[in-house]
Amino acid sequence: MHGTTLMLTGGIIAVGGFTLVWLIDGASRPGYRPSYHPISALSLGPRGWVQVTSSLVTGALLVIFAIGAHAAGAGLTVSILLGVAGLGLTGAGVFPMDPMRGYPPGAIDGDPPEQSVRHRLHDLASIAVFLAVPAAATVSGITGAGAWRWYSLVSAAAGLLLLGWFITAYGKDTTRAGLIQRVMVTSNWTWVALLGLRLL
Repeated sequence: MHGTTLMLTGGIIAVGGFTLVWLIDGASRPGYRPSYHPISALSLGPRGWVQVTSSLVTGALLVIFAIGAHAAGAGLTVSILLGVAGLGLTGAGVFPMDPMRGYPPGAIDGDPPEQSVRHRLHDLASIAVFLAVPAAATVSGITGAGAWRWYSLVSAAAGLLLLGWFITAYGKDTTRAGLIQRVMVTSNWTWVALLGLRLL
């Protein structure tokens, strides 16, 4: 059981650490606007390695967390979906997005005329994360009971609604797209962390 505890604890620390990285790094980057630019844009520029490393480490720890969650009784489907989220986050780190919308400094203000293959892979990997966590919360809610059941279902609904809002806002290049994404990510990571605490 000691190994399972370490796996779960690692995942809880990982999602908290990921949040601290984008909070601190995003607030201190010249030319970066957290309320506008997506978290993934932090993977660009001279300090891009910080966010890339954060994505890779968090993704790997989420995969390990998924294994621990299964061992602790979270259920196979929930564990697989959490593993997909971890792999997706790792992929988003391996394939950074294209420079655009004024970041990093010197990038074009709008979107490039064509997206690179790397950018398209980044988007696919990111969508996997943003869908897998609410899906895991949905399954956990359906199979759970009491307050956890309702919290998981509400968290899943919030994650999906925020994803739709973010996609729309980002597509329209609104000034609050980055803020919406941060609320969505925080909601998803909070559910993951509370699941881990529940299983410990």
